[in-house]
Amino acid sequence: MPPAVVLVTGVSRWLGGALAAELAADPSIDRVIGVDTVPPAPEVLRRLGRTEFVRADIRSPLIAKVIESASVDTVVHMNISTTPAAAGGRASMKELNVIGTMQLLAACQRAPAVRRLVLKSTSAVYGASPRDPAVFTEAMQARRVPAGGFAKDSLDIEGYVRSFARRRPDVGVAVLRFTNLIGPRIDSLLSGFLRMPVVPTALGYDARVQLLHEDDAVAVLRQATVGDFVGTVNVGASGTVLLSQAIRRLGRVALPVPQSAMGTVRKLARRARLVDGAAEWSPEQMRLLNFGRVVDTRVLREEFGYTPRYTTAEALADYADTVAPVVRPELVGDVTGAARSVVGAVAGGVSAVHAVVGGRRRPAPPVPGLRAVRDA
Repeated sequence: MPPAVVLVTGVSRWLGGALAAELAADPSIDRVIGVDTVPPAPEVLRRLGRTEFVRADIRSPLIAKVIESASVDTVVHMNISTTPAAAGGRASMKELNVIGTMQLLAACQRAPAVRRLVLKSTSAVYGASPRDPAVFTEAMQARRVPAGGFAKDSLDIEGYVRSFARRRPDVGVAVLRFTNLIGPRIDSLLSGFLRMPVVPTALGYDARVQLLHEDDAVAVLRQATVGDFVGTVNVGASGTVLLSQAIRRLGRVALPVPQSAMGTVRKLARRARLVDGAAEWSPEQMRLLNFGRVVDTRVLREEFGYTPRYTTAEALADYADTVAPVVRPELVGDVTGAARSVVGAVAGGVSAVHAVVGGRRRPAPPVPGLRAVRDA
């Protein structure tokens, strides 16, 4: 049975607005209510259709009045800030994410009409560390628990949602752990990072990256809203790409620097305005770009019942079509190949010299940066 009245938080952002528009186009849904602290941009507002926009803060008790007066039966919580810059600082970000979620859940608990809750969460709850498994399943936990930022907020939010589910067992709860989103229209942490003409990377690291196309993200959210799936599900496309491959395919130039110098590079990039607020260089984001993170999507395909239309490589290619390259990808490959040849020749010369020193063969020492170039 489809929902009658759906409330979507965070509707002024692209993803929330796209979901509200999809639901509003469904004639079987009586009302769609969009909530946010700021009004949608004109282009988002035009797409919302018959969605009723309510300017309200989920941290305020007003949200309870909205849910009760409209007899909302389905709540989709997407008003979760991913960067301190977008929320006005880390303190404001935590207040919006954690305190706002607590207020929203309290309002849902007191509303007898609420029958379904959908939470847009993130795979960042698994953390990122060198001890991680090759693939995370929904039953696994972080090997290194996130200590702060968006990932820590998401862990707290999921804990509050599980407590709500125990108090209201009559409410079907779906928790969607999304991988990095990318696409021509959405603005995400990773796409903001990859938009820089020169992308700094940690020397010696080349993370596996798993993506999800924006269209697939909207489709999963819609199915979770109108469907009956209950539980936690990883949401990501099939396949992975290496960070170095993603940089090349977008026509960007990778700049490997020592890990200890990343903070200095970040300051210089911001001072030169090569990076915007969307490209958050938080410690958790840097660990992701060093170690990567891949999730298992069997539950998404077999139990949830959705197979993403785009693979990771296809989602990246669709985004690349809308980004003007700094250099041609094939030129990046030529330069990288030349660099490999030069470093290989140098390494060979060093090996030969060390082999004859003292009249006996000795093992040649490793050449700094050689492994990073070979893996590029």
